[in-house]
Amino acid sequence: MISYTAQVITVSTRAALGVYEDRSGKILAQGLSELGYSLADVVVVSDEPSLITLEISRALSAGVDLIVTTGGTGVSPTDVTPEATAPLIEKLLPGFGEALRAHSRALVPTADLTRGLAGVHGKSLIINLPGSTGGVRDGLVIIERLAAHVLDQTHGVDH
Repeated sequence: MISYTAQVITVSTRAALGVYEDRSGKILAQGLSELGYSLADVVVVSDEPSLITLEISRALSAGVDLIVTTGGTGVSPTDVTPEATAPLIEKLLPGFGEALRAHSRALVPTADLTRGLAGVHGKSLIINLPGSTGGVRDGLVIIERLAAHVLDQTHGVDH
């Protein structure tokens, strides 16, 4: 089995400014580590499209296998993570978002409003998760189900 790397990017202006602690990024990093991913430190950026795109691009340039953002997937004026991510996705994977919403809707009816994207860029998988701790925990369930299979495919491992 291949060991994959991961990068967590928290998108939150208030967390970036130190107004509050980034709990979702820490939960996500811990969960990915428990799933066997090798992680770098969590990066925290403001809700600014250019900063989000820059951090995802840095992870792609570094050859990170799994790039997961948390935050900015709702409908408020500052929620821009999917728009900042979209130009970097070469192959869209709408089934990931569908699986996340299906898993989460029984617990949180508003989970259907999350707009996060998932897709492939080269050998890397990029996933946008909600910024809530519950949304991150639900996302980890779907990552456990699907991400290794996607990464095996992008890395040419027989499936």
